Amino acid sequence: MTSPDTTATNLLGLPRPALEAFVAGLGSKAFRARQLMNWVYKRGESSFERMTDLAKDFRAQLAEHACIATPEVVTAQQSADGTRKWLLRADASQAFEMVFIPEPDRGTLCISSQVGCALDCSFCSTAQQGFNRNLTTAEIVGQVWLANQELAGSFAHDGARERIVTNVVLMGMGEPLANFRSVVPALEIFLDDFGFDLSRRRVTLSTSGLVPQIYKLAEHSNVALAVSLHAPDDELRNELVPINRKHPIAELLEACWHYLDEQNGRSVTFEYVLLAGVNDSTAQARALAKLLAGHPAKVNLIPFNPFPGTRYRRSEPEAVQRFRDELIRRGLLATVRRTRGDDIDAACGQLAGRVIDRTTVRLGSRVFGVTVQA
Repeated sequence: MTSPDTTATNLLGLPRPALEAFVAGLGSKAFRARQLMNWVYKRGESSFERMTDLAKDFRAQLAEHACIATPEVVTAQQSADGTRKWLLRADASQAFEMVFIPEPDRGTLCISSQVGCALDCSFCSTAQQGFNRNLTTAEIVGQVWLANQELAGSFAHDGARERIVTNVVLMGMGEPLANFRSVVPALEIFLDDFGFDLSRRRVTLSTSGLVPQIYKLAEHSNVALAVSLHAPDDELRNELVPINRKHPIAELLEACWHYLDEQNGRSVTFEYVLLAGVNDSTAQARALAKLLAGHPAKVNLIPFNPFPGTRYRRSEPEAVQRFRDELIRRGLLATVRRTRGDDIDAACGQLAGRVIDRTTVRLGSRVFGVTVQA
């Protein structure tokens, strides 16, 4: 795949207003930006020369000043269940991962927003890698563009080019809301009619609970919200998700309900990784149901996916079923996520990438001193 040209503007990093301004700077009219987006996102074209309805002199300007550059694939793996994982280069020593999960009615791409993560959740392999840097908007958008190209040959139908990635979830490496400045423009491109044209219900942002950024997200974007909860009380969540010490559960839930009110959303999905003997008792299920009662919430129960060095164990299937049944009895919508790609370490919580140069700052160890992009 293409490598970034440091002297050229990567168009994958520009939502439509910014692309219109870029085109205007080249002396062309705004409608050229829409034509460009159609070529780049609808047709998956990266060669300006092949964009045949653009004027020849305009194509020459684009070739001189712009590029369509995606992250470089380091390795690609395929699971026995069809799940695919790519290790993508961030620079000479750093790498991050994305995962594609094919299903009969959809194709879900799990993308990363950072190289590593600073939130230090104790049950997540990514958190144990430390943190290197935020991904740029072009690197975030480039994952979706690249996946469509990588998968095109495998999912062709009758020779026609069809949408392969139908759902995008920001659940890979990193905390999306800690990279607000790069993530929000990427969301714009995912939803734009001239971009990937995805429904707002098919783009999901997952957060561990950066409360001020949830309020800010409500002002700037309208996508599905998922929250990594994992505990029904502050004492346990402080241990599992250290950001809870700064933004406890009551404060987090208030931000979630505000987001729904502002965006006319249907519900918030609360992700709950089940850890044997830690958070999987019937009493904890009852406490969780009480916590969310009367609100538009659904719970996605996730069997823990082990990684080297972890002290946690996956809950037994019977415990998972009891937990789910208790939630349903108490009026909550609850589902159990089917584990996919665990034979290639592509399952939830297993993405590790390659983070060589790590910061020493972790939210659990120094007064939550991570830098959050405003």
